[in-house]
Amino acid sequence: MNIVHVMIAPLALMGIMGGVFGALLAVASLVFRVHQDERISKIRAALPGANCGGCGYPGCDGYASGVVNEGAAVNKCSVGGASVAKIIADIMGVDAGSSVPVRAFVKCKGSKECSPRELIYDGVKDCASAATIPGGSPNACPFGCIGLGTCVSVCQFGALSMGEDGLPKVDLSKCVGCGACAAACPKGIFTLVPVTADIIIACNSHWRGPDVKKVCSAGCIGCGVCAKICPAGAIELVNNLAVIDQNKCIKCGRCASKCPAKCIKTGESVQVIEKSA
Repeated sequence: MNIVHVMIAPLALMGIMGGVFGALLAVASLVFRVHQDERISKIRAALPGANCGGCGYPGCDGYASGVVNEGAAVNKCSVGGASVAKIIADIMGVDAGSSVPVRAFVKCKGSKECSPRELIYDGVKDCASAATIPGGSPNACPFGCIGLGTCVSVCQFGALSMGEDGLPKVDLSKCVGCGACAAACPKGIFTLVPVTADIIIACNSHWRGPDVKKVCSAGCIGCGVCAKICPAGAIELVNNLAVIDQNKCIKCGRCASKCPAKCIKTGESVQVIEKSA
């Protein structure tokens, strides 16, 4: 037996084995194939692809799967809005329902003028990093904005910028209410409010009045005047901070006019309409 025969036999055997295993894998792929519901791909194609996570799912793929496999609401895509919700509803054969769009609101008026910057932070320019260091926040108020602009960096829509007063500014014409800023803020100064909300508490502090005044001239002092004079019962004090139930608010503005700290912003929904026009 020459060397050619010695080499050909193993190669031929390997070829036969490869063919057999390949055939078995092909059969297995057909037998055990998991059929994906075609509605998932249709919903994914309808979504804007922002992957912002505002729907509560890890990106658009996760949301599309959630709608089909978990019964997630069809109107949770804040970026796509009502038009995308209608498409998804048609795919699923359900009613799109009604939902009011939301946008980000900054619950802090602690500007450089109102809340002293007592410290100079020279670490990583990231709010979460600064928040982990005792005294890392330059803001005298421990509930206020740190001011390093992490919220600006995570906004995919260019809706946020840092103002000269040290606070983030929301461009209402660009904000889609995805909630990325709220998730990234270690102080929790962002909240998502309906675009129809007209009167909002612009404070995040839960300290009592005397302590608030020491660190911020524009903070809620928890006096309760707003709650007492609200004719609709839309305001209550929660841990020394006024909270407005937007479903009850009749937008009379009495709370804002009587607030001694002037920490209640009004005309917010009007601003949204003007910015969108």
